[in-house]
Amino acid sequence: MNQKEIKELIEFLVEKDIAEFELERGDMKIHIKRGTAAHSTSVVQVAPALVSGATSIPLMPPVVASPAPVAVPATAAATPSSGGPEAAEETDLFIVKSPIVGTFYEAPSPGAPPFVRIGDGVKEGQVLCLIEAMKLMNEIEAEVSGEIAKQFVSNNTPVEYGTALFGIRRK
Repeated sequence: MNQKEIKELIEFLVEKDIAEFELERGDMKIHIKRGTAAHSTSVVQVAPALVSGATSIPLMPPVVASPAPVAVPATAAATPSSGGPEAAEETDLFIVKSPIVGTFYEAPSPGAPPFVRIGDGVKEGQVLCLIEAMKLMNEIEAEVSGEIAKQFVSNNTPVEYGTALFGIRRK
């Protein structure tokens, strides 16, 4: 795979809003990860057998990447239609969003209990769910400690980048 093909691949990934991509074919391995706005370059790592002496190739011009996925407070993410008590409850929630496109799974395997349920206490770094993308299971972890107040997605449902997954009430 030459540099032009790699650049086209990166442009495709940016167009489809894919944050991370890995491809292995024989002795070739390419790993592309888009950074935050502060680090808006894409770095492509290529197996040394393909490019003599080089393990990463910065592409010019740099690809402008979306900011890294960040969970935002519900006040910025939700726009409740009524000002009732439910709207007031959601304003103090920390929203965990999907960092990738894939399929949401609430449990490690079919028939197993979910990682978390509404009302469960969670600690920062605790696994909340899995998102399957390209046959890989990606663990989604809590970014804050608190209590699961809301689950926005049901099991075995496709999710897009930025889809709200859980609302966590900080303690």
